[in-house]
Amino acid sequence: MANNMRPADMKRINTPDLAEAFIKEQVEAVRKQVGDKKVLLALSGGVDSSVVAALLIRAIGKQLVCVHVNHGLMRKGESEQVVEVFRNQMDANLVYVDAADRFLDLLEGVDEPERKRRIIGGEFIKVFEEEARKLEGIDFLAQGTIYPDILESDGVKAHHNVGGLPDDFDFELVEPVRLLFKDEVRCVGHALGLPASMVERQPFPGPGLGVRCLGAITRDRLAALRESDAILREEFAAAGLADKVWQFFTVVPDFRSTGVRDGRRAFDWPVIIRAVNTVDAMTAAVPEIDWAVLKKITGRILAEVPGVCRVLYDLTPKPVGTIEWE
Repeated sequence: MANNMRPADMKRINTPDLAEAFIKEQVEAVRKQVGDKKVLLALSGGVDSSVVAALLIRAIGKQLVCVHVNHGLMRKGESEQVVEVFRNQMDANLVYVDAADRFLDLLEGVDEPERKRRIIGGEFIKVFEEEARKLEGIDFLAQGTIYPDILESDGVKAHHNVGGLPDDFDFELVEPVRLLFKDEVRCVGHALGLPASMVERQPFPGPGLGVRCLGAITRDRLAALRESDAILREEFAAAGLADKVWQFFTVVPDFRSTGVRDGRRAFDWPVIIRAVNTVDAMTAAVPEIDWAVLKKITGRILAEVPGVCRVLYDLTPKPVGTIEWE
């Protein structure tokens, strides 16, 4: 693997021309490193792994084997987008694993946030390992490591949870964007022709919606969370806020509130809207969203999402509150 220190004279990749030059350079480097061997990649659908997948497809085509594990905690349409973009549009060698029931069964009744994270992360490694053992002739493991990962982990990064694979795999790493910052990765992604919705994807926790379905995850509450989040994203996009607010999502807590629906008493969940602006994620401010936008979102969630009787807007900055609820 090449040196992990970014050269002092390396230009910031912030134009299409510089992105194309970087892509050409990395395509040649990957071909030289890999030769005629196969490369395995855990393709989450996030920015980093998607850009690495698109770059490696350009470099080695079907020699790349992508594995996308749907753990049932993705946002609405995300797994479908991975299949559409990479298998249908880019003709990638993609293995799709629907493991939703497996993850949700393990998470049943688990309400402690860190235990939920451990279960999701550990099971992901198990599923990925199982799929890797079904494949033959894999010599390389591609990872979406980026430069902040190296800086924050002293050169060692287990990205997308695949760092826990058993030693007997003995893969050599392929990390073509390891010297790039996130904004540079996005620039390269646009140059590779990935859809803007994928390249500009917001930060999304590894455990996915598992940390936004507060407490013990239930399938009906998870469905309410997924639908309310989709409505929020649609309406923020329609209002021109999608590229002005750093991160926004919904949260559904594990308690019910009294409401009235169709003239009868209802006992349903609240949906909490969380939106923040930040530079470094160490501190975060809550944007003042136009009342008409919030009112429209509220109306749609209450009308379209079963089991919900209240919509709330979280006004808490960081500190004291964190960006995520769990």
